[in-house]
Amino acid sequence: MALPKGRARHLQLGRRGERLAAKLLTVKGLELLTRNWRCRSGELDLVMRDGMTLVFVEVKTRRHRGNRRPAANLSSRQRQRNFRAGELYFRRIGQPNLVYRFDLVEVVLDRRRLVDIRHWPNYWSSQFAVIK
Repeated sequence: MALPKGRARHLQLGRRGERLAAKLLTVKGLELLTRNWRCRSGELDLVMRDGMTLVFVEVKTRRHRGNRRPAANLSSRQRQRNFRAGELYFRRIGQPNLVYRFDLVEVVLDRRRLVDIRHWPNYWSSQFAVIK
């Protein structure tokens, strides 16, 4: 079944933002472990390693329209889903002796051109629970 044209464009925009975010973070020295890791709780856009820190990255991509930042669309509910997905990922890999954090990367595009990209390390804390 084909996706509606607008939905397909939205997904392409998101994938492009994730590629740009992964590139930025790799240049900053982080190691990409996986992309689009899915589980029953949700999806982790990028999972990376920064030394001895496991980094769960949410990527928000928008077209350049007005002054609204991509992060404005990151709801509390989405942060909770990401935390649960991070917790499951952590358990799946055998609960290694690593600390973890949740980062955000905002990507703003104007047609084919990158307008802005911002990395927010530790954008939100693990206020929802403690990974055990």
